[in-house]
Amino acid sequence: MSAVATTEPRHRALGLTDAEYALIIEKLGREPNEVELAVFSLMWSEHCAYKHSKKLLHTLPTEGPAVVIGPGENAGAVDVGDGLAVAFKVESHNHPSAVEPFQGAATGVGGILRDVFAVGARPIAILDSLRFGELSSRRSGYLLDHAVAGIAHYGNSVGVATVGGEIYFEAPYEHNCLINAMCLGVAPRDRLTRSAAAGVGNRVVLLGALTGRDGIGGASVLASAELGEDEAKRPSVQIGDPFEEKKLLECCLELLERGLLESLQDLGAAGLSSSSSEMASKGRVGIDIDVDRVPRREPGMEPFEVMVSESQERMLCVVEPDRLDKVLAVCARWDVRATPIGSVTDARRLRVFAGGSLVGDMPVEALVDECPLYDLEPEPPHAPLYPAPAPQLADHPTGPEAILALLRSSNVASKRWAFQQYDPLVGSRTVRRPEAADAAVLALDCDGGTGALAVSIDCNGRRVACDPYTGTVEAVLECARNLACVGAEPLGLTNCLNFGNPEKPHIAWQLIESVRGLGDACRALGVPVVGGNVSLYNEGTEGPIYPTPVVGLVGWLPEPERAAGIGFAREGHVVALVGPYAPRLAGSQLAKMLGEPLEPLAPVDLDAQRAGIELVRRAVREGLVVSAHDVSDGGLACALAECCMAGEIGARLELSWNGLAPTLFGEGPGGVVVSGPAEGIAKLGEIAAEVPVLRLGDVRGDALVIAAGAATLSLSVQDLKTAHEQAIPDLLT
Repeated sequence: MSAVATTEPRHRALGLTDAEYALIIEKLGREPNEVELAVFSLMWSEHCAYKHSKKLLHTLPTEGPAVVIGPGENAGAVDVGDGLAVAFKVESHNHPSAVEPFQGAATGVGGILRDVFAVGARPIAILDSLRFGELSSRRSGYLLDHAVAGIAHYGNSVGVATVGGEIYFEAPYEHNCLINAMCLGVAPRDRLTRSAAAGVGNRVVLLGALTGRDGIGGASVLASAELGEDEAKRPSVQIGDPFEEKKLLECCLELLERGLLESLQDLGAAGLSSSSSEMASKGRVGIDIDVDRVPRREPGMEPFEVMVSESQERMLCVVEPDRLDKVLAVCARWDVRATPIGSVTDARRLRVFAGGSLVGDMPVEALVDECPLYDLEPEPPHAPLYPAPAPQLADHPTGPEAILALLRSSNVASKRWAFQQYDPLVGSRTVRRPEAADAAVLALDCDGGTGALAVSIDCNGRRVACDPYTGTVEAVLECARNLACVGAEPLGLTNCLNFGNPEKPHIAWQLIESVRGLGDACRALGVPVVGGNVSLYNEGTEGPIYPTPVVGLVGWLPEPERAAGIGFAREGHVVALVGPYAPRLAGSQLAKMLGEPLEPLAPVDLDAQRAGIELVRRAVREGLVVSAHDVSDGGLACALAECCMAGEIGARLELSWNGLAPTLFGEGPGGVVVSGPAEGIAKLGEIAAEVPVLRLGDVRGDALVIAAGAATLSLSVQDLKTAHEQAIPDLLT
């Protein structure tokens, strides 16, 4: 982070362009000193300023009847009735995890927890969305093993249930793994708090862990430049302490419950620099900080190091002077370090002192509101951006072999190896465990509410790479279908936009098209975007990652006991396929395994998709079906196999469509496999209107039997389970 060990200009060493440096001089009226340059370099970094994406994000729909807190705060929040609100957000910790996967993933969980309790909500659940290179790579196996261990270590130790997620393995993630963590929490609506500093003369208090050199430069370097372009720019990754976080969490929630804080802010990327300047900006005030008062873990830290340290488990709060003693007493009871380090002023400046000396003096507007924003220069790629994947199958296999090969493939195979390391039940709210339903379901009765929350996180980067617009639309639709499968109506969406270098025209095109798709899908479903994160520069010498706009959706359902699982439940139940489903092999998992290049996706009829989602939700809520499972990776055949495996019972089905391979293994949005009593499926057909409802067969026996014309395939449920459940452990040995 220091500018002394390089021959290039100091501002370039910190990631600032010559034009940006000139603008800083203009705003200060002089050359910045070491502290000021360090703070500006972080605040004007891509990670903090969103300078290549902010204009795009303003095009997304952000308002809705349930929205309580929209974009701009630590986490968004929606109303779930009974005086309760749920706060949620997803963020990335990609680049740190590529350097040190255990701590990178662990501190990613810690950071997203703090975002949620910073607005006054108690975290109740974690989900994660992970991407790695192919598991045939030793590096990818190492990153997977240690990242999952880091997530489990932090979440289990803090005592917050990890209830869902997804893991994909694709070659473009080999050198840039993605670690996206989502958290949601519950709070009385009237106790939600904002981060804006207020009250001239109020004290600024630092809570939590000691400040060290870990993570210095993480925001401006690791998340704002391509990995591999300069190995000297890879600073140390933050070190997490979940037990310190647990104390901090409980302490902050008590302080807020007792009304002792004026505002609260997480210390995440850029540490004190971002937390203090953003609080001042939102409150239209100034803040003075004395770095000599900041408790430190390491001796000899320079003032700029204290300001930009990203040490974990720290919060910044604003306290009225006459309440300071009460705040300190609560912190002492929780054994949480609390140190007054500054005050709120009316100067609209961030001033940094070291003892009695002024070592930094910057206009808040210049730091936060006046960072230059850039227009992207998009251009579709003229040649394939990603090489065709290495074939994993010699040729088109027959039906049974194709099903088993897909179930063994790393993207379709059971992720039980990972989620068995997580505690999904702590907190006693979990209604549906991982792999039991398409969305996690969390009861609200222990919070004084009624009904339950449902949450899902999704994205298929390979399909987004085929078509950034349509692939992103599909991600939103799949999340919404997952919620519908448990009977939930979506209330709000958060996202994490993971892309390559936006300064390259083809990546700019991917980003623009993806955000356009995200906005169109949200408007079609009536779902507001309440917050999110952007992670750019995810590429290195081998090229960019697949564009991966991860979507997290939160909804509400009235009767958690009716939330459908994915498993067939009873012999004799009728199996049907619901929705506007038109599968194609292009972009499918089978196409990948055959080594076929990426191909364009079929256009999506959003009105038809919305009607299908609404029908499935109604069917589950009215008890017409007892199981519901979205058709996604691996197509209809894999969805049917998963329904049999989850219910430990077979099914006999007959398909009348032409073309066995596209029918069974093609992919596309819209299809949901449901099962239930004959009268329920009949009623479903009666209320379906224009939504297709196709009866496939019934639940019976101990094998999945599919007849299609003259061809019949049969596989025992046990053979399906062996292929599905052993694949990941076998690949890791």
